[in-house]
Amino acid sequence: MKTIKGPALFLAQFAGDEAPFDSWPAITKWAADCGYEGVQVPSWDRRMIDLDRAAESRGYCEDWAGQAAEAGVAVTELSTHLQGQLVAVHPAYDEAFDGFADPSVRGNPAARQAWAVDQVEKAIRASANLGLTALPTFSGALAWPYVYPWPQRPAGLVDAAFDTLAARWRPLLDLADENGVDLCYEIHPGEDLHDGASFEMFLDRVDRHPRAMMLYDPSHYVLQCLDYLANLDIYAERIGAFHVKDAEFRPDGRQGVYGGFQSWVNRAGRFRSPGDGQVDFGAIFSKLAAMDFDGWAVVEWECALKHPEDGAREGAAFVRDHIIRVTPHAFDDFAAGGTDDAANRRMLGLDR
Repeated sequence: MKTIKGPALFLAQFAGDEAPFDSWPAITKWAADCGYEGVQVPSWDRRMIDLDRAAESRGYCEDWAGQAAEAGVAVTELSTHLQGQLVAVHPAYDEAFDGFADPSVRGNPAARQAWAVDQVEKAIRASANLGLTALPTFSGALAWPYVYPWPQRPAGLVDAAFDTLAARWRPLLDLADENGVDLCYEIHPGEDLHDGASFEMFLDRVDRHPRAMMLYDPSHYVLQCLDYLANLDIYAERIGAFHVKDAEFRPDGRQGVYGGFQSWVNRAGRFRSPGDGQVDFGAIFSKLAAMDFDGWAVVEWECALKHPEDGAREGAAFVRDHIIRVTPHAFDDFAAGGTDDAANRRMLGLDR
């Protein structure tokens, strides 16, 4: 068994234009002061990282990671959630997702997709230059507008969407393999890879690629009424990254999973800070320890109620309290009899 690393914090929800969230040295020191040992970095945010330089220069990566180390934190992973989203965009979302892209490619879906692929490629190379082995991302979505089959989906529609999605990601998975990096798809509503069944559809089309992994975030399973503990049992060998995010689902006579177009605070299902929702993190950390997950426990703060800075400070302590330092020996080793093969055979009566 292995001890999970952490606590770490995903910086995407905190980076901003005001100190201490507006520069790499300042935000890493703030994270360390909150009690974190690592940070997951949004690779699209130039206040945090110059992805172009990181992809080309190990010297830049050493200096950049060194600044974080001086502040007291390690870089756990880069993230390409926004760029991965743009690898596959249904036209219904063109305008909504254009803001994720560089201004030079907005309004041009083909150019935007090419830019997104280039961004993921650079993040893969930057991860290798940093000595990182996991890259969290979104898959993007072509079939999501048809997730609820009304009107009836035409035969072959979903197959065509997943065939195309796999074709777009296969070269990136191969590049990741060349660089020793796992692509960890966050299983998330809004993505074509939103549950175990859809992940397997993708996995089959990329020939069970060894670099196609999951980012496990139980909050998204709570809001889908999916068994998040059984999910760990099923996909133990595919869990490559972990977000510690809580959620609660309280349906009533007016709304359920779909939320009735209400704001997050008024939805039946909503995200909460770690420990404030319904996720059984004690069981999750136990399962991750038993299955030898040796990645980072990364807090992703998304709460409908709590202030982000309070959530960050509390999240560090919450993860620290839940990480299990795994035992180096069995609890009953004191009673061991010190046997050998001959003794074992005698105990079984095999040499009579």
